[in-house]
Amino acid sequence: MTQTTLVTLVLYLSLIGTYLVVLPLGLYFYMKNRWYVASSIERLIMYFFVFLCFPGLLLLSPFLNFRPQPRQLEG
Repeated sequence: MTQTTLVTLVLYLSLIGTYLVVLPLGLYFYMKNRWYVASSIERLIMYFFVFLCFPGLLLLSPFLNFRPQPRQLEG
Protein backbone atom coordinates (compact mmCIF):
# COMPACT_ATOMS: atom_id res chain seq x y z
CA MET A 1 0.00 0.00 0.00
CA THR A 2 1.51 3.30 -1.04
CA GLN A 3 1.64 6.37 1.13
CA THR A 4 -0.81 8.23 -1.13
CA THR A 5 -3.34 5.42 -0.79
CA LEU A 6 -2.94 5.38 2.97
CA VAL A 7 -3.38 9.16 3.24
CA THR A 8 -6.47 8.97 1.03
CA LEU A 9 -7.93 6.16 3.14
CA VAL A 10 -7.34 8.05 6.39
CA LEU A 11 -8.87 11.20 4.90
CA TYR A 12 -11.98 9.34 3.75
CA LEU A 13 -12.38 7.60 7.12
CA SER A 14 -12.05 10.87 9.01
CA LEU A 15 -14.62 12.57 6.76
CA ILE A 16 -17.03 9.64 7.15
CA GLY A 17 -16.56 9.65 10.93
CA THR A 18 -17.18 13.38 11.09
CA TYR A 19 -20.31 13.13 8.94
CA LEU A 20 -21.79 10.06 10.67
CA VAL A 21 -20.77 10.63 14.31
CA VAL A 22 -19.38 14.06 15.22
CA LEU A 23 -21.86 16.35 13.44
CA PRO A 24 -24.98 14.38 14.48
CA LEU A 25 -23.82 14.24 18.13
CA GLY A 26 -23.25 17.98 18.15
CA LEU A 27 -26.64 18.52 16.51
CA TYR A 28 -28.40 16.28 19.06
CA PHE A 29 -26.95 18.16 22.02
CA TYR A 30 -27.56 21.57 20.44
CA MET A 31 -31.21 20.71 19.74
CA LYS A 32 -31.61 19.32 23.24
CA ASN A 33 -30.47 22.63 24.75
CA ARG A 34 -32.24 25.01 22.36
CA TRP A 35 -35.44 23.20 21.29
CA TYR A 36 -37.97 25.10 23.43
CA VAL A 37 -36.36 28.55 23.18
CA ALA A 38 -35.27 28.68 19.52
CA SER A 39 -36.54 31.41 17.22
CA SER A 40 -38.18 30.55 13.91
CA ILE A 41 -35.02 31.21 11.88
CA GLU A 42 -32.94 29.13 14.28
CA ARG A 43 -35.49 26.32 14.06
CA LEU A 44 -35.32 26.47 10.26
CA ILE A 45 -31.54 26.13 10.43
CA MET A 46 -31.93 23.17 12.83
CA TYR A 47 -34.28 21.45 10.38
CA PHE A 48 -31.75 22.02 7.58
CA PHE A 49 -29.00 20.36 9.63
CA VAL A 50 -31.32 17.46 10.50
CA PHE A 51 -31.90 16.97 6.77
CA LEU A 52 -28.15 17.28 6.10
CA CYS A 53 -27.09 14.84 8.86
CA PHE A 54 -30.00 12.40 8.57
CA PRO A 55 -27.92 9.20 8.06
CA GLY A 56 -25.83 9.94 11.13
CA LEU A 57 -28.91 10.78 13.20
CA LEU A 58 -30.43 7.44 12.22
CA LEU A 59 -27.19 5.70 13.12
CA LEU A 60 -27.07 7.27 16.62
CA SER A 61 -30.79 7.28 17.45
CA PRO A 62 -30.94 3.82 19.09
CA PHE A 63 -28.23 4.82 21.58
CA LEU A 64 -29.47 8.26 22.67
CA ASN A 65 -32.43 8.91 24.92
CA PHE A 66 -33.51 12.50 25.47
CA ARG A 67 -36.96 11.88 26.91
CA PRO A 68 -37.81 14.07 29.90
CA GLN A 69 -37.11 12.63 33.32
CA PRO A 70 -40.18 11.67 35.40
CA ARG A 71 -41.43 14.35 37.79
CA GLN A 72 -41.12 13.86 41.52
CA LEU A 73 -44.61 13.99 43.00
CA GLU A 74 -44.96 15.22 46.55
CA GLY A 75 -47.45 13.56 48.78
